[in-house]
Amino acid sequence: MGWRAWQVVVVAALGVLGAAATTVRAAPQVPCYFIFGDSLVDNGNNNFIVSMARANYPPYGIDFAGGPTGRFSNGLTTVDAIAKLLGFDDFVPPFSGASNQQLLRGANFASAAAGIREETGQQLGGRISFSGQVQNYQSAVQEVISILGDEDSAATHLSRCIFTVGMGSNDYLNNYFMPAFYSTGSRYTPEQYAESLAEDYSRLLQVMYRYGARKVALIGVGQVGCSPNELAQRSANGVTCVEQINSAVRIFNQRLVGLVDRFNTLPGARFTYINIYGIFDDIPKSPGAHGLKVTNAGCCGVGRNNGQVTCLPFQMPCANRHQYLFWDAFHPTEAANILVAHRTYSAKLASDVHPVDLRTLARL
Repeated sequence: MGWRAWQVVVVAALGVLGAAATTVRAAPQVPCYFIFGDSLVDNGNNNFIVSMARANYPPYGIDFAGGPTGRFSNGLTTVDAIAKLLGFDDFVPPFSGASNQQLLRGANFASAAAGIREETGQQLGGRISFSGQVQNYQSAVQEVISILGDEDSAATHLSRCIFTVGMGSNDYLNNYFMPAFYSTGSRYTPEQYAESLAEDYSRLLQVMYRYGARKVALIGVGQVGCSPNELAQRSANGVTCVEQINSAVRIFNQRLVGLVDRFNTLPGARFTYINIYGIFDDIPKSPGAHGLKVTNAGCCGVGRNNGQVTCLPFQMPCANRHQYLFWDAFHPTEAANILVAHRTYSAKLASDVHPVDLRTLARL
C-alpha cells in the first residue's frame, strides 16, 4: 500500500473513532418502567422479608454480574431483558431500595410468592400481594408528584411509561392446586375461580389507571403445569404436562384478554396482553432454533426432574445452563427469559400479543 493510500485509511479510521467517541447513547424509548409481579420478576423486594420465598443466596445469580440479588434465576429475568430492549442503561431497581429520584425512571414492586388473592402464598411466609404492590405504587406516585411539582406534570410523565403486570401463577400453584393449605380448589370451579381472580385483578388495575398508568401490559400465566415441580409431583412419566393445571390457567388467561379489551375503552388507555402461555408452548416445538434442549427438568434442584425440592443454598447447578428451559423447580433460566423478553418486546407470532407488543406500545 502506498503512503497516500495509507494516509487515507488512517484518516478514515480516526474519523470513525472520533464519531464513536462523540456518539451519545439514545434515550430510552419510554421515560420509566414499572413492574408488578411475583418471583418470576422479583429482583430483591423479598430479601428483607421473613419468608421462605427468597433467592439472595448462591447459586442464584451465578451468571449475573452482581451475584445473588434476589432474582429467581441464574441471571437475567424477563423484565431485566425487557428494560435493556427498551433502551435503559440500568436495571429497574426494587422498590424496597429505590431512591426518590430513581422512582422517576420506574421501580420493580414484584414479590416472590405474591398473588392476586391476599392469602395466596401465605404458607411460605411474608410476601407483598398485588394489592400491596399497588399501594406501594401509589406511594411512589406521590413522590413523583413531589419531585415534578404538580399532579398534571406527574400524570403526563406517567402516561408515557410502560407498566408490566404479571400476576396469577401463585394463585394456582400456591393456592388453588394446594388443597393441604387452601380450600379454594373445593369451593370454586376453574371457571368461577378465574372469574373471581379477574374481578380482583380488574379492581386493582383500575386503581393503577386512576394513578396514571396508561401503557399497561398484562403478562399471562405460563404453562405452570409443565414446571419441573408439577412434573415431579403429578406427571406419570415426568414429561407430560399436567393438563388439569394448564386448562385452568388457560381459562384465566382468556379473562385477561377480556380485561384488556375493556380497559382499552377508557380515555388514554393502551392495554395489551402478552401470551406467555403460547410463547412457552412454542419453545419446545423447535429446540434447535434457540438451544434449549432440556425442557422438563431444573438445572438446579433435588429429586425427580430436579423439581421435588428447589435449588438449595450453595448447591452445584448444571454446567450447561444455556441448554435448560428451567433454572430451578419453578423458574426459567436466563436463556429462556431472554427469549421470552424478545418475543414480548417484538412479537414473533400474531398470537404472542393482543393487540400489540411492547415495542409498539412504547411508541403509542
